[in-house]
Amino acid sequence: GSEVRIGVLLCINGTGILNRWIKDIAGKGLSYQQINEAAKTIPAGSEGLLLFPFGNGAERMLNNRTVQAQILNIDLNKHGNAHLYRAAQEGIAFAFRYGLDIMRENGMNPQVIRAGKANLFLSDVFTSSFVNTLNVPVELYNCDGSVGAAIGAGLGAKIYACPKEAFQHFKPVQLVEPANQDEYDARYNNWLVELQKKLN
Repeated sequence: GSEVRIGVLLCINGTGILNRWIKDIAGKGLSYQQINEAAKTIPAGSEGLLLFPFGNGAERMLNNRTVQAQILNIDLNKHGNAHLYRAAQEGIAFAFRYGLDIMRENGMNPQVIRAGKANLFLSDVFTSSFVNTLNVPVELYNCDGSVGAAIGAGLGAKIYACPKEAFQHFKPVQLVEPANQDEYDARYNNWLVELQKKLN
């Protein structure tokens, strides 16, 4: 039979587990909301601290290589837990940019990204880093991944006639547009130089 494709999935194995790992290592006793608030106290760029959100097995977008997570440029006189929280969220955003650039090379140029206002998108630091690094607006919806999975199952089971019907009742609760992409481009390029060293 013919296959129907309604999108492309960018898989980054280390993102969610990195956020949890940082919480376990440097945020014991804190909620994710408290970690997100602490990350906001650190300036964008994490004062030079870089974090690579890999380390959960082979990464598809890195040609199935296992490159491991890494923290670079630690200054023991300057960096603390809040720097780790922010650097982790920025590193995850940078990994998304790396993956999106691969998609762009293959002719996919999203004009908007739609996501649930859940998980990392509950963090203003992550959301701002994501939008400005990718230079694509994000529409946030009042749902999470479980809703997306259920809708996908409904489409597969032909409960919905088409994706438009499946999403007709969803309205964005927030639109976040790029505002500081030049600054984030420079930060991303610093991160990318270090990633390329790991890959070569």
